[in-house]
Amino acid sequence: MNTPAPESSGFAAGEAEARRLDAAHPGHRHLFHVPPADGGRFRDAAYLAGNSLGLQPRATRDELVADLDAWRRLGVEGHLEAERPWLPYHELLTAPAARLVGAAPAEVVVMNSLTVNLHLLMVSFYRPAGARTRIVIEDSAFPSDSYAVRSQARFHGLDPDTAVVRLRPRAGEDTLRTEDVTGYLAAEGDTVALLLLGGVNYLTGELMDIPTITAAGRAAGAVVGWDLAHAAGNVPLALHDWDVDFAAWCSYKYLNSGPGALAGVFVHERHLGDADLPRFEGWWSTEAATRFEMTPESRPPATVEAWQISNPPIFAMGPVRTSLELFDAVGMPALRERSVRLTGYLAGLLDEVTANRPLTVVTPREPERRGSQLSVRIGAGSAAELAKRLRHEHGVIADAREPDIIRFAPVPLYCTFHDCWRVADALAATVAEVNR
Repeated sequence: MNTPAPESSGFAAGEAEARRLDAAHPGHRHLFHVPPADGGRFRDAAYLAGNSLGLQPRATRDELVADLDAWRRLGVEGHLEAERPWLPYHELLTAPAARLVGAAPAEVVVMNSLTVNLHLLMVSFYRPAGARTRIVIEDSAFPSDSYAVRSQARFHGLDPDTAVVRLRPRAGEDTLRTEDVTGYLAAEGDTVALLLLGGVNYLTGELMDIPTITAAGRAAGAVVGWDLAHAAGNVPLALHDWDVDFAAWCSYKYLNSGPGALAGVFVHERHLGDADLPRFEGWWSTEAATRFEMTPESRPPATVEAWQISNPPIFAMGPVRTSLELFDAVGMPALRERSVRLTGYLAGLLDEVTANRPLTVVTPREPERRGSQLSVRIGAGSAAELAKRLRHEHGVIADAREPDIIRFAPVPLYCTFHDCWRVADALAATVAEVNR
């Protein structure tokens, strides 16, 4: 973008402080494979794109190979005789996934991909009737969510342009205020069939007030669901206690389970075993104890497993299991504490960089209103082009959302204070100061 770039960023003095902070507050970088830098003077990349795709845990390869080896040695008998038998394999993921999102094991299952799961859940929970037909989402929802809810509206014979309500921030603001969401529900709640928001907004990094908004939605008579793609593994969650009706999340961002990894589903226990809820069914949505009786009618269990359809892909489940075990070992409270510290450190550095450059941080400043992400709006040029320069000239890997947002995710599991310093140093060197 703005050229020529300054010869010196002016951040050299801060590198020693970043190194000191890393020594005082070490993370878990040693548990991951960090890509080599594609530019700059450091060997490893400063990888701040974990909100798009997390890094590979070092344990993943060996554990996946072990599952593959069971297939080589046992063939079909691996369903019962493998070290991790395939028939109940998905159950290995249930308890750690439930702990991660604050749920009971009966409320959580790992299956499919995120948007597939949202559709399966909306089959049950989007049931427009009478005047209550609207689906409420945020205007900056991830496009897949927008496509999904619009197609659901059409499926029910409704006009998606009127059935789908997109809540926008106030004029001149970048993020939704909680009171604007609850205010809409108080005023229009009797028309809302489903409230479906992102727990952490993918574009701005805003952490929504999930318990307050959930309570307002349920008080208005709406079903409340959450897309937790950018929240699971990023911020502490308590879905059961918050009385959320349903939620879904992916596992390839903060959960580091690989590209297109299997996703997760939560359904509150009050809905489990409800025979009146419509649901699509298949081989794996019947009781495990009677599955091989081969009867023509399903006998769904009174758990979220009733929403499963197909038998689980074992080699896709392995990396999710490995990752969840890592989260169990480290713990979300410790990760959240480190996340707040890392993100706050990066925010302070970005304050210095953006003060005299055409760059604006759009993520909320309050730590309780954000996770491990800071989104920066660039005032000129292309976000993708800036991300390319940061990578090839400085070894900093970030994520661009055209036309003008670049996202930095200081993921607490593997990012360091030095990574954050490198982001600020690279931005300062790449983006010219105003009127210079």
